[in-house]
Amino acid sequence: MNNLPYGILRAFLTPFLMILFRPKVKGLRNVPGNGPLIIASNHLSFSDSIFMPLVVPRKVTFLAKSEYFTSPGPKGLLKKLTFIALGQVPVDRSGGRRSEAALITGLKILAEGKCLGIYPEGTRSPDGRLYKGRTGIARLAIESGAPIIPVAMFNTEKIQPTGTVVPKVMRVGMIFGEPMYFEGDSTDLLHLRDVTDKIMSTIQEMSGQEYVDIYATKAKKSLDEDES
Repeated sequence: MNNLPYGILRAFLTPFLMILFRPKVKGLRNVPGNGPLIIASNHLSFSDSIFMPLVVPRKVTFLAKSEYFTSPGPKGLLKKLTFIALGQVPVDRSGGRRSEAALITGLKILAEGKCLGIYPEGTRSPDGRLYKGRTGIARLAIESGAPIIPVAMFNTEKIQPTGTVVPKVMRVGMIFGEPMYFEGDSTDLLHLRDVTDKIMSTIQEMSGQEYVDIYATKAKKSLDEDES
């Protein structure tokens, strides 16, 4: 993967965002400087994928929806270039075999000793609460042997609410927890659920968010139906 666009964007954005948004960061020493690593964060805003990687001393690669890379026209091209510069890799996450392909891509990134960023909720929280995690993260951790660093983001939903282009200037916060290691049978669905729930419980304790035991996608669908 070409690191040049990522390096250029990081060099340009880091001093600007550090001065403007003054990130308050705790626990960054918990992030290993090398070797395969999974960073698992709550997901409040698109800007999570900008602020968090900027403070991590190594490149964070995210698995992004393939639609972000295929939109037509100049706007679509700009979006594609932005996601490439942010170090994101296109995958089809729509379910079934396609989700399996995303897992394979994630395992390949980890096998190369890189850092993989994941939002276990699968999508942004629609209301600031923390939602049930998808079990793909458990499979990745078990099959790769990579440690998981839980992360809690703060204020990004206020800085850049969904649908907002220009962010509001205020202080962003983040906490990096201690590494979590998991072993076991990656084909055991009950074990995968237990591992995922432990990860989400740790993120909840760090973030202080109210936890909701349903998927965020279902919550979004319910909210859309209520508004229609």
